[in-house]
Amino acid sequence: MSGRDEYVLALYIVEHQHDPPVSPGRVAERLGRSPATASEMFRKLGEDGLVDYEPYEGVALTDAGRARAEELHETYVLLSWFFRSVLDLDDHEGKAMEMAAVMDHEVAAQLVGTLPYDADVPPEVDVPNPEPDDGGDAPAR
Repeated sequence: MSGRDEYVLALYIVEHQHDPPVSPGRVAERLGRSPATASEMFRKLGEDGLVDYEPYEGVALTDAGRARAEELHETYVLLSWFFRSVLDLDDHEGKAMEMAAVMDHEVAAQLVGTLPYDADVPPEVDVPNPEPDDGGDAPAR
């Protein structure tokens, strides 16, 4: 995964807030980057078939881009929950955005699934239930 994935994920999130095509500047703002940097990345992502990018019109995910973004979003949700509920980070969304672009989804799910915690997992997150330690009950969630 790469910084390219970070843009795909950010575009996915922005598209849920604003009808596509969206301004590259909106995505750049979400990522803390310049609009020119975002436009250049969207040009490259367009060459890869992940977005439809028209200068001065905006950018939208293609079907292939949306499929990739949905996978990234699941990891983002897991990590955001973990960073907020377990680590109590102030910028849990920003950190989750960065990490979702470099962490495998299965690794994120296993990390969250193996931790004993009391906080509620978001309903859209499917966290595997750990096996009981020594024949007793599994850790409380």
